[in-house]
Amino acid sequence: MAAIVAAQSVAAGALLGSSKGFGLASSSSRLAGAQLGVKGASNGSRVTCRTAFTIPKSRQGLLEEVERRWEAALESPLAGVEFTHEEFAEVLSKYDFSFEIGDMVKGVVFKSDYNGALIDIGAKAPAYLPMAEACIHKLRSVEEVGLYPGTEEEFVIVKDDDDNGRMILSLRKIQHELCWERCAQLLADDVVVRGTILSSNSGGFVVAVEGLRGFVPFSQISARGAQSNPEELLNKEIPLKFLEVDEERTRLVLSNRKATFAESQSAFGIGSVVVGTVQTVKPYGAFIDIGGVSGLLHISQISHDRLTSVETVLSPGDKLKVMVLSQDKDRGRISLSTKKLEPTPGDMLRNPQLVYEKADEMAKTFRQRVAQAEAAARAEELRLQQFQEVGFGVGNDFSTVADDLGIDNLESLNASVEETAV
Repeated sequence: MAAIVAAQSVAAGALLGSSKGFGLASSSSRLAGAQLGVKGASNGSRVTCRTAFTIPKSRQGLLEEVERRWEAALESPLAGVEFTHEEFAEVLSKYDFSFEIGDMVKGVVFKSDYNGALIDIGAKAPAYLPMAEACIHKLRSVEEVGLYPGTEEEFVIVKDDDDNGRMILSLRKIQHELCWERCAQLLADDVVVRGTILSSNSGGFVVAVEGLRGFVPFSQISARGAQSNPEELLNKEIPLKFLEVDEERTRLVLSNRKATFAESQSAFGIGSVVVGTVQTVKPYGAFIDIGGVSGLLHISQISHDRLTSVETVLSPGDKLKVMVLSQDKDRGRISLSTKKLEPTPGDMLRNPQLVYEKADEMAKTFRQRVAQAEAAARAEELRLQQFQEVGFGVGNDFSTVADDLGIDNLESLNASVEETAV
């Protein structure tokens, strides 16, 4: 009852309309039964006032109208409404509110907080976008990805409903699929990308690349010693190339060796001389670090003289000049040589310093010989091509002569000779 009285008072105030106490303090209002008393005291005064207000007759009718309409609304809430509950339900049944998992829907954000966002997708109830499904990266608020109230975006349904009867939406799933498509395209284009090493296991490194997690085997790491000391590369960014992209099997394999090789290909042309450092020595040769790329100096490419042990010539940490002999793009390997830099056979074993001093000169001679050999090969290829064209021309001349002689007549002549012999 108190609530009704309060509502009546508010409604009356709205109808009577005045910013000064519902207009009762205006010049048209009257005070009735006012009593004012003042009591004095040595330490102060106290004033008491009791008043009773009388509403003017011109507004009394408005208050009565408010009371009448209020009571009518309580008795019949749907009075004046042009349709019934049944009609409203029938209209709603004509609209398709059926959604399935995997459907792409457009929605408008109308409320967001630190847990997610409510999305209006035209369903009977608002859908919900959890924070974890707002992006492939960790967020503190959905506003970090531009999801403000009023923003329209495309979502995918990942769950029918939660405990509150709402459908669950996701942006993360859409972004995830786009990342796989991008990686497949990067594989096809053979592009170098950058990735961050997250962790290591017995077979290689787990890396973050293009919004996904991939795997780089130890054999595909260009840095020597990565398998024995994987901690040194953690959280480092390295160049990578895709080897395999399989979304169905969730398999993403990459190579650091191929990426490093591609980046260094222009700097390490065949016949170029570079300064390197011996990383490791093996019975079959030595691995040389040349500007972050590991190349192999095979035992057969150290010197013209026979060498039985690499360790008698090279040791880890040695600085030396080497020449790029060849590059294997598919395997991401570089072959090196000091043999081609020797002024005379065996200098690398007797006087390696002389080899380093004459390295640029000998490499220039090597490149000239390579250029001459390539020119000779092209000339030979052109000669063979011309010979084949001439050969086809002779064949055509022979066929013309045969036609002039008359193949049919020759065949008939042969047939008559065979009959005579019989």
